[in-house]
Amino acid sequence: MRPNILVAIICISVITLCISCSSVFLGANAEPTTAILGAFHKEVMMLEEQLTDKQQQQIEGMRFVTGKLKGKSVVVAWTGIGKVNAAMTTTLLIEHFRPSEIIFSGIAGGVNPKLAPGDIVIAAETAHHDMGILQEDGFYNRGVINPLDGFRNPVFLPADKRLLKLAEKAAEQVELEKIKTTVGERSPKIIKGIIVTGDVFVASPAKCKELRDMLNADAVEMEGAAVAQICYQRRIPHLVVRSISDKADKTARMDSMMFQEMAAKNSAALIAKITELLSSDLPVEKATKK
Repeated sequence: MRPNILVAIICISVITLCISCSSVFLGANAEPTTAILGAFHKEVMMLEEQLTDKQQQQIEGMRFVTGKLKGKSVVVAWTGIGKVNAAMTTTLLIEHFRPSEIIFSGIAGGVNPKLAPGDIVIAAETAHHDMGILQEDGFYNRGVINPLDGFRNPVFLPADKRLLKLAEKAAEQVELEKIKTTVGERSPKIIKGIIVTGDVFVASPAKCKELRDMLNADAVEMEGAAVAQICYQRRIPHLVVRSISDKADKTARMDSMMFQEMAAKNSAALIAKITELLSSDLPVEKATKK
C-alpha cells in the first residue's frame, strides 16, 4: 500500500505543478488589461455601456466589470467618494486583475480661474492638499514614507510619461460636447496641469486661492492622489483625468449638480479615446521615482 500511496502523491504533485506552470505561462502571454476607475457613478456607467464581452465580478462586495473598450481589454470599477474608498478599490483591483496601467477619472472643482465647467485637466502631477505638517506658523505639505521601500514619497506624484503623451494626443482627436453659455456655445478646453486631493468638498474661494498659491493647483477633488500614491508605491503606470463641474466656490454644490452630467460625458469621451490609443504596440513605461 505504501508504494501505491507514494506513487499517487507523486502523480498529484506533478499534475499540480503542470497546472501551476501552465497558469504562469498563460498569465505571461495574456493580453494586458487597462484599469479604469471613476469616483462619479454616472461616468462609470457611461463607460460600462460601451464595453463588449462584458462580465461582472463581485470582490469583497465591490463590483468590477471586465470587457473590451475600443478593442482594448479593460476592467472598470466605481470607487465611491473619498481617499480611503479609492485606495481600497484600487488595491483590490491590483491584487485581483494585475492591470498594466490604471486610469482614474471623474469630476472636479476648478481652482485655475481660467477653467470653467466642462473643461478637462489631465494631471501631469497629483498631490494631497491635506497631507503634511500643521505648525503654529502654518501648514506644510509633505509626503509620507513608502512602507514598501522606506523612502519618502514626493509631494507631487508624477503621471506615467507615456500615458500622459497618449492623453495629450487623445485631447487633439476627441470630440467633446459643447458647453452652453449665456453668450452661446463654446468648445471645452483640455489642459495639462496639477490636480490636488483632500477628504473635503471645497466650496470656498479662500481655500481655492490657498490651493492655487501653495500648490499651483488647477483642480481639486477627493480621490485622485490616493490612487496615484498606491500606483507610485507599487510602480504601476497611472494617469488621473478630471472634468470640471464647478469652480469650487460658494456656488460649487449647485453648479456641480447642474454641470456634472455634461462634465462626466466629456471625461468619459476622453478616457475612451485614450484607451483606443493604448491599443498601439508601443510598450508602457513603468512608473519611475524622482
